[in-house]
Amino acid sequence: MNKYRLQVTVFVLVAFMLGCNEFMVVGVLSDIARQFSVSIATVGYLVTVFATVYAVSTPFITVYTSQYNRFKTLMVLMAVFLIGNTFSGFAPNYLSLIVSRVITASVSGAIISLIMTFASTIAPRNKRAGLVSWIYSGFSIASVIGVPIGTTISTSYGWRYTFIIISVVSIITYALLFWLLPHTVPQVKSTMIKQLTLMKDSRIYVSVVLVLLSAATLYSYYTYIRPLLTDSLGFGIHNLNWLLFLIGIMNIVGNQLSGRLADHQGLKAIPLIYISVAILLFVFPFTLTLKWLGLIILMVLSTMNTLLSAPLQIHFLSVAERDYPQSLVLASSLSSIFFNFGISLGSATASASVDFTGVGKLAYISAMYALGTLAFALLLNLVIKRHMARGTSHE
Repeated sequence: MNKYRLQVTVFVLVAFMLGCNEFMVVGVLSDIARQFSVSIATVGYLVTVFATVYAVSTPFITVYTSQYNRFKTLMVLMAVFLIGNTFSGFAPNYLSLIVSRVITASVSGAIISLIMTFASTIAPRNKRAGLVSWIYSGFSIASVIGVPIGTTISTSYGWRYTFIIISVVSIITYALLFWLLPHTVPQVKSTMIKQLTLMKDSRIYVSVVLVLLSAATLYSYYTYIRPLLTDSLGFGIHNLNWLLFLIGIMNIVGNQLSGRLADHQGLKAIPLIYISVAILLFVFPFTLTLKWLGLIILMVLSTMNTLLSAPLQIHFLSVAERDYPQSLVLASSLSSIFFNFGISLGSATASASVDFTGVGKLAYISAMYALGTLAFALLLNLVIKRHMARGTSHE
């Protein structure tokens, strides 16, 4: 295996590690609730708190640390992540667990944005979309392997062991990054104000709202995927692992298709995708008595909700490289920042609504967010078309 393939592998491993830390909580909510004697709705806010801190801290850290060596910055952030994750495994109470999640969330976004920046530096341009899709697949692999395994470990031995295993993976990942990444890379240093000029571009601020709403669409129901599968659709708890495995596989399929879309002007396909997503979400509550049909809809949604990841990431990087080179690291972080704002919005909406609507009808809330995503997808394509027309007229 050549060095480039090893680098690709470790990039995916970083995404897998971060994905396990962020998403594994979804599979162990019930076990944490029992141990700390709090309601499942209260524990659901662990997802909301993580996503909110992730989204708020990432732009500050990425902008502030852009003046420092990227490799050294990444190593420091990885060390902070390891400390926070290990603390999660030994948290004595619910408040301590929240604090530990705040620590890991505060650096996770900056870590993945730096990984994306290294990826754009290392990968040939014709391979960039494929590499980005594989990095996003690392998060899906975490849901395929990490979440079911974490659920199994939690139900068999205790939820704390899930975090301890993530710490072991983090140590291995740290060593591989130190060995494989270039210790110095060309970078444009700039002031915070100049970096933030990126956000004035309509191609960017429309896109970030699109990312946010797409994440809210997914997490308005996915936050409660475990009770959704068992309580609403009626699958037994012993079926949970393979059900989560199937849903995770569909996430990986979606991410790989996302890379192909990015190579073929995938932004134009997003409106049609979210018309389909909205229809499926409105239909889903009527399938709760037909559990296999309901499961198929969830699997299709898992694929479709990941299709815009690579096209939007390539869009952010391309706009920054062409017009805002001083903002490249910030641009690379925008998808993860606003996706987590969307997770926070979606999970908070779900947690606030679940006691009134029941888990099965959370899909209606997701459908409303899907319609919002559709509207901004149409707007983004219009903005890009107008920008290209202006550029052509100036030639």
